[in-house]
Amino acid sequence: MWQQTSDIVLISDPRVAAIPVRDNGEGLADVRGRLRVDERLADRSGAYAHLRSGLLARLERAERRLPEGFHLLIVEGYRPIDTQRRIFEEYRDGLSAAFPEMSPDEAHIAASRYVSPVDVAPHTAGAAVDLTLCAPDGTEYDMGTQVNDNPEESDGGCYTDATNIPADARAHRKILAAALEPVGLVNYPTEWWHWSFGDRYWALAEGRPYAVYGPHRFA
Repeated sequence: MWQQTSDIVLISDPRVAAIPVRDNGEGLADVRGRLRVDERLADRSGAYAHLRSGLLARLERAERRLPEGFHLLIVEGYRPIDTQRRIFEEYRDGLSAAFPEMSPDEAHIAASRYVSPVDVAPHTAGAAVDLTLCAPDGTEYDMGTQVNDNPEESDGGCYTDATNIPADARAHRKILAAALEPVGLVNYPTEWWHWSFGDRYWALAEGRPYAVYGPHRFA
């Protein structure tokens, strides 16, 4: 049975949804040609490789903070609203099937460890990025799990502060955080690869009165 970690605020927490949004109107910018981009989740429109321009600028600053031999590798940025809804509902329904003792509310909360409910999802705002670290030749560093491994298949190793991963992987996660935190990004603690800026979760984590990025349509 899943257990919620009491010291982690999940994105399904009502305090997140209560944060107002005052979208600053920034457009989406293409990451390709500016940072390294992996194509494992590429979509036909190229939406996956777009982020709000302010977030992309911060990632470029983070790239310059990395030690020699390390680079950011962007896996997914913007995610269309319909795609976000489908991913959440499929994972939630899978949990309900695997753990029939869960109530609907528990399944909703449990699903939010891995994918955001669509009403608060930072990916649909272009405010979140899933990323990892790679060497100059593109070889990915060991981060303990693969990007997008869920809590069940990784035995909780996807949690940023997981202890059941190799020491090298823990060190690599710290290198990633040391580059991203100083430029203003916040991590979602159940997913070491998920970082955001400007969304509701960021606003709650940073004690801001409102989010500056809300749901956005990819044109």
